[in-house]
Amino acid sequence: MVKTLTKHGNSQALVIDKALIEEMGIDESTPLQITVQGGRMIICPVQSSAQEPDYVASVEKVMRERDGLLKRLA
Repeated sequence: MVKTLTKHGNSQALVIDKALIEEMGIDESTPLQITVQGGRMIICPVQSSAQEPDYVASVEKVMRERDGLLKRLA
């Protein structure tokens, strides 16, 4: 799909088609994370805070299990 930017006030906007919005499972209230890597723009829905404790717990588990190794690497 090829898109062009649309003037929106003093900025430019990229209009996302309804089919893409539905495929991503987002709506107008979904916060989006926009990053640029290697000249490419990557747009992803921000993960909900409900998933964050799982991530934090996983990191803490690895830190506990690999504490000695991580200290030696530091």
